[in-house]
Amino acid sequence: MSGFAVYVLRSTVTGRMYVGSAADLEDRLHRHNTGQSKATRHGAPWVLIHHEQFKTRSEAVRREMFYKTGKGRDMLKRLFENVPG
Repeated sequence: MSGFAVYVLRSTVTGRMYVGSAADLEDRLHRHNTGQSKATRHGAPWVLIHHEQFKTRSEAVRREMFYKTGKGRDMLKRLFENVPG
């Protein structure tokens, strides 16, 4: 898959959600789950619960930043609060 992804992960340990963006989603998820990301090291294992594809990095980063605002976090919480993780 080409382009850039915005993704939402859920920790199976803490239940916390994490939002990020990456050009290679599969590699990024692997790095989250093997402790190579400082921000998510303590929540592994992480499960991918949502992702969106964009043609450009700037589009993906814009969406990621929205999800990291209060309004964006509220939207994700409503959408995914009942998704097992």
